[in-house]
Amino acid sequence: MSSERTSLDAHVPGPGRPSRPSGPGADAADLDPELAALPAPPRRERTAAVVLMLLTTVAGVLMCLALLSEARYAFSAGQPLDVGELTSLKPGEDLANRYIRATGLLGTSGAIHYGRAAEGDSFRVAPVAGNPQLWVEIRVPEGFEGPRFVPPTTFAGRLVPIGEAGVRHAGVVAQVREQTEVAIPPDAWLLIDGSSPRSSRWAVALVALFLAFAGWNAVGVARVLRRVKDRRVEA
Repeated sequence: MSSERTSLDAHVPGPGRPSRPSGPGADAADLDPELAALPAPPRRERTAAVVLMLLTTVAGVLMCLALLSEARYAFSAGQPLDVGELTSLKPGEDLANRYIRATGLLGTSGAIHYGRAAEGDSFRVAPVAGNPQLWVEIRVPEGFEGPRFVPPTTFAGRLVPIGEAGVRHAGVVAQVREQTEVAIPPDAWLLIDGSSPRSSRWAVALVALFLAFAGWNAVGVARVLRRVKDRRVEA
């Protein structure tokens, strides 16, 4: 009788007794055989996905930084500031990334002509005659290229240090050096004729898009790397 009671007490929960067997053997017994038959998580694919999302996040942030100057210009005053003659203009920080109107003649030393993908019009970049620290980019309408094209003498557009002009003008200095062997001074300024704050609103939309894309990928990385908690342990 005592042996039966002892055997029964081993299976009935009570004070000081666990409700179910514990230990490595018990865990193995409680393991669902279907779960045990599942393949191991794809570690290589997971690592590749995390690396790709991290690279995408960094690329999105870099694009936001590259477009930030032009996006800020889109919020500047819509009326151009009249600065007079470009020959005598010595721009400072107060004119950086400003919408201005000016007059002047363009020189020929170092002037280049180039095009951009997905645009029918072409562009010319030339220094201001008598002021090599100031360069002007003008748009040449499609079909008007050639020696008969007469550049304007009145300009209205965005004035910015040439190193901060943005991604669309990142290769201007190198192109001038390659095509004409003229070196643009590193402290030179660029007047982008025809670029008004209203026409630069596309930069604001792209900054918002790249920022959202970078944030989405950063959240995805955090969710993938987050350690999954065992709810049974918490209970």
